[in-house]
Amino acid sequence: VQLQASGGGQVQTGGSLRLSCVVSGRPGSTYVTAWFRQAPGKEREFVAAIGWRGTTYYAESWTGRFIISKDIAKNTVFLQMDSLQPEDTAVYYCAVDYLSVESTTSRARQASSYQYWGQGTLVTVSS
Repeated sequence: VQLQASGGGQVQTGGSLRLSCVVSGRPGSTYVTAWFRQAPGKEREFVAAIGWRGTTYYAESWTGRFIISKDIAKNTVFLQMDSLQPEDTAVYYCAVDYLSVESTTSRARQASSYQYWGQGTLVTVSS
C-alpha cells in the first residue's frame, strides 16, 4: 500500500491550499482516510478523516476552515484549507485505516488507528 501526498507549498496568511492523497496498492475503497499534521517541535495531531461512505470526522478544534472530501474513482482524498494562518504551518500526512469502513470520532482522532502513512507534504504559511 502506498499513499502519495501532494499539494503543499508556501502561502501567505489568508491563502488557500488543497492537499491530495492518492492511495494505491490495495483493491477496493472501503477504508478510512485521515489527515494529520506535525508542526516543528510539536506532536502529530489529527486534522480530519473521511470514511468509505463519506462520513467526516474533524479535530475538536475544527473551525470550518478545512474540509475533507474524496474522489472514490481516483482513490484520492483531498483536504481543502482556507484562511490559512501561520499556526497551520506543518508537515501534513495522510493515513489509512483499513480495519474500518467507517470510524468513530474517538477512533478517527487517534494516530494508532491507522496502519499506513504517506510521506508528508509541507505547508508553510507566512505572515
